[in-house]
Amino acid sequence: MVSRYSRRKRQIHNKIPGQIYLWLAILIFGASSAITRKLTEIGAQNFIGDRNPISLCNVLFVGNLCALMVLIIIYWRQWNRFILRKISKQTWFNLTIVAILSGAIAPGLIFQALALTNVNNVVLVGRLEPPLTLALSVLLLKERVSFWSIIGALISFIGVTLTIILQPPGQEMMNLQGFHIGIGEVLAVVAAFALAVSTIIGKQNLTQIPLGIYSVFRTALGTVIFFFIALILYGGDHFMDAFSPFLWQWMLVYGVVIVVLGQSFWIKGLRASTVSVASLVGSFTPIVGILAAYLVLAEVPTLAQYTGGSLILVGIFISQIGIKRQTSHVSKFAKKSSTATEQKLESNMGFKGI
Repeated sequence: MVSRYSRRKRQIHNKIPGQIYLWLAILIFGASSAITRKLTEIGAQNFIGDRNPISLCNVLFVGNLCALMVLIIIYWRQWNRFILRKISKQTWFNLTIVAILSGAIAPGLIFQALALTNVNNVVLVGRLEPPLTLALSVLLLKERVSFWSIIGALISFIGVTLTIILQPPGQEMMNLQGFHIGIGEVLAVVAAFALAVSTIIGKQNLTQIPLGIYSVFRTALGTVIFFFIALILYGGDHFMDAFSPFLWQWMLVYGVVIVVLGQSFWIKGLRASTVSVASLVGSFTPIVGILAAYLVLAEVPTLAQYTGGSLILVGIFISQIGIKRQTSHVSKFAKKSSTATEQKLESNMGFKGI
């Protein structure tokens, strides 16, 4: 009886196209920044003493713990002595650098940017990562890229630049040679650069490492590094509410929806889709992010965001022409998604919110 039920359930899952899982994952990842900001607003209305129990640092720290548990459940079989012995010390060193950049520094900067500027700016400025990754790939890895990818990257770069410099004056601004630039936007730029550098290191040195080891190690070490960096910067009592019941009742919702469902749908979709389809679906992340900011936070896009965002979207879809041509000879992913493929898609899609 149980085996018949399991067989029927498996057959239903196999009939669901991979694109459906990808779209569900993108809806979740795209909405994550707006949901994160909403959670901190709920925390601000329920202070413990003089502290917000749902601070951005607490959300990132606990969210990473949830993500780590999900990844271990999915990939624990890859963590065996036979596979681990094949990984050299140099590979572990490079993986450590990637974990620090993409698992600790970049998420910390992005979450801090969310505290200083609105979600739409963080979403749009984060689109600087794909052009940076493309430029570094050409300069450092001597990769050959298509004409359409270059044009799309240039247009997206112009769109991000306009989003930054056309911002109306605000409180959290800095004067840079006559231009008033938001501190939150600057942090998002630095985060995009950190993610681009980590992607290049991964492309050059980590393409052969199993995806499960890559993902689990990056998340685990990134969480630990972020924890200690926050303690140094903000003091020993910064995470004193990290395990408060009020925080965890909301983080269970965040963890189940953003982390468990998001990661599960994303991995399931990757295993059942072509590279070009996954890349195209991932390119809609900023659109979902802007819509979520409006629906969840009532953030109406500004003129700067409309102007820059329009160019960014044009650049994204022009880039898709180049990506589709480059991947036209690839029919399907392997049964287990490769680390190289995951890195490529993440750099094109942008930050996934955890």
